[in-house]
Amino acid sequence: MRTTIGYTLESIGYVIGAQGLVSFVSQTFFGTEWGWMHKLVDLPSTAYLGILAVGLALIVGGVKTRKTPQQQKVA
Repeated sequence: MRTTIGYTLESIGYVIGAQGLVSFVSQTFFGTEWGWMHKLVDLPSTAYLGILAVGLALIVGGVKTRKTPQQQKVA
């Protein structure tokens, strides 16, 4: 079960982190709205860096909760 939770957290983290990065870059450098995050909330561009940090934290948390494969003993 931990393996599934780790992969799930990691997958959600990738999506959230990517949306935070895309939204920050699009507002800061191009002055437009990319991705779907702006359809949910209207945030300043620096707040999207916080969303990127949350995504990275979920990725790290997902990687750390994965179970390491057990090594089999050779008879």
